[in-house]
Amino acid sequence: MIDATLAPEEVQARLLRAIAHPFRFRMLEVLADEEECVCHLSTLFDRPQPFVSQHLAALKEAGLVTDRRVAQRVFYRSADPRIAELLRTSRVLAGGSEPSPAPRGPLPGCNCPKCDPDAR
Repeated sequence: MIDATLAPEEVQARLLRAIAHPFRFRMLEVLADEEECVCHLSTLFDRPQPFVSQHLAALKEAGLVTDRRVAQRVFYRSADPRIAELLRTSRVLAGGSEPSPAPRGPLPGCNCPKCDPDAR
């Protein structure tokens, strides 16, 4: 959440600090392409759900992702399409290449509606 009482430079610094963690950076790259639920992200990155949720909370607090709840599931997506360009630019400036796309098909072991037709 952006605090209107802060100077623009402080807001920028807070946004960049939220992105600065390597795991959050990679999650934002995935969420820039498509909405995902927590269990899907947990399976995709092979990380425990609380770990993923903690990082998503930091991104949400910074205003970088939005969420929506459907029954027991929470789905996250990038809050602004310009975030993807920021990530690409920072990757190039750091000497990196374009990220490899995240798997789009069903993930083994994930029970989200995207991966398990019976979960719909």
